[in-house]
Amino acid sequence: MARTQVLLAALCFGTTGTAQALGPSAAPTSVGAARIVVGATLLIAVAAWAGRRRQARRTRPAAGPVAVGGLAVAAYQVSFFAAVADTGVAVGTVVALGSAPALAGAAGWLIDGQRPSRSWFAATALAAAGVACLALAGGGGTEVSPVGIALALGAGTGYAVMTMASKRLLRAGAAPEDTMALTFGTGALVLTPALLLGDTAWLGTGGGLGLALFLGAVPTALAYVLFARGLQRLSAAEVSTLTLAEPVTAAALGAMVLSERPGPLALAGIALVLAGLVALGTGGERRAAARTAPARTALEPAIA
Repeated sequence: MARTQVLLAALCFGTTGTAQALGPSAAPTSVGAARIVVGATLLIAVAAWAGRRRQARRTRPAAGPVAVGGLAVAAYQVSFFAAVADTGVAVGTVVALGSAPALAGAAGWLIDGQRPSRSWFAATALAAAGVACLALAGGGGTEVSPVGIALALGAGTGYAVMTMASKRLLRAGAAPEDTMALTFGTGALVLTPALLLGDTAWLGTGGGLGLALFLGAVPTALAYVLFARGLQRLSAAEVSTLTLAEPVTAAALGAMVLSERPGPLALAGIALVLAGLVALGTGGERRAAARTAPARTALEPAIA
């Protein structure tokens, strides 16, 4: 169930590019800031509603992980859009998305002592290779910029740090809805000046308002509630790898909605990402079976 929730979150994440393509022309940084502000507002409302339904004492979250997670959300948005502007959508996306699982896995290993499993290493390698194929298929003749690569690595680091900070809050007993509301609320406070000082004319149109509401509701509020619920039961490394389903979703929507036709390299990339996700899922099932096998053996006699 937890993996399904993260995969559904990745599906929601993957709608971002298509929505922006169908919406009015606007500065990417302004769109990103509007997305976080609207999403944070919705997440705060969802957290308040969920808290009333639980009717239980809510855990007071530690200020440190909240601040770190919120700053990481803001850093990810700014670094990602700057990387895309500098080195192109394809290269910026593959470096940001491809680096996040490795960074989250390394951070979990160093900080929490959680060594990723062998199935995670194999799945991450397959999925990262698939994302690279998708990027090369759509990259054209884009020149690779060292500054853009550094910014994309910064975006991947921000995403990994946000994931680790959220995991820390969840482990301490915070509800998934509260975790995302606090993290994105902090990120929204950081990004509000960028929204107010940037170009906001697009928000005055029906299409612009609809774009901001959609981006805030689906690939932010809904997606990150699902993301947090999955993260509650899975490691940060595994969750980061599962979200590599995002570019596959984006490619599928591009073909169905924007009439983009993926070539052989893109199809190979999609196959590699899916193979990685399958490897991760089957590896998790084998580990679960191994944990429960001794208990079954001790309680039930073998049947010849």
